[in-house]
Amino acid sequence: MKAQVTKLWPELEWIKDESLKEKTLNAWTYALENSVLTPDDLETIPFSLLIKDCNVTFMNHKRTCVKLAVSIATIMMKNFGESVNINLDHLISGAILIDIGKLLEYEKVDGKLRTSPMGELVRHPFSGQAIAARFDLPSEVQHIIATHSKEGDLGKRTIESIIVHHADFVSFEPFETGNGKRKNVKRET
Repeated sequence: MKAQVTKLWPELEWIKDESLKEKTLNAWTYALENSVLTPDDLETIPFSLLIKDCNVTFMNHKRTCVKLAVSIATIMMKNFGESVNINLDHLISGAILIDIGKLLEYEKVDGKLRTSPMGELVRHPFSGQAIAARFDLPSEVQHIIATHSKEGDLGKRTIESIIVHHADFVSFEPFETGNGKRKNVKRET
């Protein structure tokens, strides 16, 4: 399964800290091994069950979010220099992991994907943070996972979490509001 996750997530190679890269890989491997979803499913299922007729895939959304977050952080570091202290490894790992809980949040009934009873009670920021804790990912990465969504709105986000949160919503809200009207969105490779 690790080989499949590595193929699914080439962005893992962007993480320079080998221990963090391995922990991120292990968390994703665990989630896939305990999910009703396969790596192939992630390339075809909609990234959200909250959006009617969503045609953007889970992995397209996830890769877009990671790339946006890294681009934002890179520009900020270039333009603001020592005024910002961004840990790119934590940011990348967190961006890769923010929706990992969704793998445990879904179930298939009569061939259709839906939110499981557990997913109704425990949303993916919480289950995702629990998976990250299970694999001893740093608290900074767990914080990104836990605060990336609306559940984090009342807390104080780190700079990495702020960036990932906005990257996630930039690649979510246009489709939720109907402003991302283009059909048949192709995955960037």
